[in-house]
Amino acid sequence: MVSERNRGRKTRKKEKIMAGKTAAVILASLLLATGCQSRYQPIETSAAQPDGPLSPSGITAEDKQPGGAVPMSSTSGPLSPLSPAGAGAAAGTGTGTSAGEGASAVTGTESSAETEPETSAAPEFAAADETVYITGDEVNVRSSCSTSSDVVATLNRGASVKRTGYGGEWSRVIYQEKECYIASRYLSTEAPETLAAAQPAAEGEVRLDPNWKYAEFSKINSGAAMLYKAEGASRKGITICVNAGHGTKSGPSVKTLCHPDGSQKVTGGSTAAGATTATAVSSGMTFADGTEEPKVTLALALKLKAKLLAAGYDVLMIRESDDVQLDNIARTVIANNAADCHIALHWDSTTNNKGAFYMSVPGNSTYRNMEPVKSHWQQHNALGESLIGGLKNAGVKIFSNGAMEMDLTQTSYSTVPSVDIELGDKVSDHSDGTLETLADGLLAGVNAYFGQ
Repeated sequence: MVSERNRGRKTRKKEKIMAGKTAAVILASLLLATGCQSRYQPIETSAAQPDGPLSPSGITAEDKQPGGAVPMSSTSGPLSPLSPAGAGAAAGTGTGTSAGEGASAVTGTESSAETEPETSAAPEFAAADETVYITGDEVNVRSSCSTSSDVVATLNRGASVKRTGYGGEWSRVIYQEKECYIASRYLSTEAPETLAAAQPAAEGEVRLDPNWKYAEFSKINSGAAMLYKAEGASRKGITICVNAGHGTKSGPSVKTLCHPDGSQKVTGGSTAAGATTATAVSSGMTFADGTEEPKVTLALALKLKAKLLAAGYDVLMIRESDDVQLDNIARTVIANNAADCHIALHWDSTTNNKGAFYMSVPGNSTYRNMEPVKSHWQQHNALGESLIGGLKNAGVKIFSNGAMEMDLTQTSYSTVPSVDIELGDKVSDHSDGTLETLADGLLAGVNAYFGQ
C-alpha cells in the first residue's frame, strides 16, 4: 500500500510539472501575440529613425539612416509574432535573434521576461481611421513597433496605407490585410509631390515653379537657386539645400503670410506672436566689428558647399552672391522640391556670445497640428539635433540644450527636414578659421542625420 501511495504521489507530481510547462508555453504564446509588448521600446534620438530616408533619394532604409532604437540585450522581451525566431521560441525550440533577441526558449527554466520587472509600457495607440502616404523611398513596414522586428515590406514615396492607430513614434497600419507598423515620421495625411517635381534632372538653375505646392504664397521669386552635383563614385544621390540667411534687397519691405492657412504666429521672434504676416526676408543684424550678417552667412555657405560636394552630396545653393530675389517662402518651396533637407544659416542678434542652437518646432498643439508642420515637425527637430551634435563634437560652443522653440515662416512651409540654425550672435568670432570649424561641424551633423 505504501508503495502504491508513493507511486501515486510521484505520478501526480509529474502531472503538475507537465501542466506547469504547458502553462508556460501558453503564456509565452500569448505574450508573442501582443506584437509590441517588448520591454524595450524605440526612442527618438538626435538622428532620424532608421526606417526609410526622408525624401525620394533612393537611400536604402537600413544602410542610409542613423539609429533610433534602444539596443536589445540578451534578456529582452518576447519576440515579434511574425518572426521565425519568435515562432521557434514560442514552441520551445528556438533562441532569440536580431528580430527580438534573447527571449528564452520554454525548456522548464524561467525566462528573463518572467524574472525581471517591466521597465517601460507598451505603446498606447490612439484610434485612427485615415489614409496616410509614405514620404520617402525604401520605408520599412514592420511586424511590430520595434526597429529590431521583421521587415514585412518596403514602400516608396507616394504609396498609401490605412492607419488604424497613432502612437507618436509608431503608427499601426493595415498592409495587405495584415496589421503592421511604420515609423510615424515617414507618414503624412497629405499626398507628397510627384517624383518628377521633387528631383531636378540636371544641375544648374532651379527656379520657383508656380505649380509647386505653396508657391502661390511667395511674393519675391524672380531669382534662382543653383544646383551642383557631386562627381565620382562617392556621389550619394542626396541633395542638401544650403540657405545663406538674408540677402534679398527688397525683402524687408514686403510681407508674406506666416502660415499657409493664414493663422497667427504662436511665438515671438523678428515678428511678434499673434501676427499673420511677416517680413519676406529680413536684412539681418550687424556684428560688433561692423560686418553685416548676410556677408558672414554667405561665407559660411560657400565653405559648407565645398565640403558637402567633396563628401559626395549634391548641393542646392539658395544664394551665392550679395543678393538673390527669393523670399523665405520661395526658398523653402524650392528646397521642398529640389533637395532632401534644408539648412538655413544665421547668427542671433544678442550680444553675449551665447553659442550655437537651432530653432526647434514649438510644442504648441495647434501649430503642430497644422499642415505641413504636422507631418514633418519630427524630421525638422531630428535634423536640428544632428547638426547641433556635429557642431558640439567639432568643439563649437552650444547654447543651453542646443534648441530654442520658434514659429518660423521656413518651418511653416517645409515638407522636407528643415532647420534654421544660429551659429552664434553679434559678438561671436566669425573669422575664416571659425567658419571652417563651423562648416566641419555642420557636415558631421549632415552625415549623422543621413547615416553616412
